[in-house]
Amino acid sequence: MNDKKKLLDELHVLRIRLLEAAETRGSLTDPEVLAISEAADQLIVTLQYIQKRELNRQRHPTPLS
Repeated sequence: MNDKKKLLDELHVLRIRLLEAAETRGSLTDPEVLAISEAADQLIVTLQYIQKRELNRQRHPTPLS
């Protein structure tokens, strides 16, 4: 769960950087803006994977040995 919190914090930082870069560069297609956006996209996919895994564990708990 700590990893998820860390990733969410990182995503928050990237969102701020993305907004600042887009405003500074004046373009959503600027290479720096796109690079930050792609990094945020990768984090979002990772977080979605974690969320799916957590939901699957809740639905299908593993039996204790």
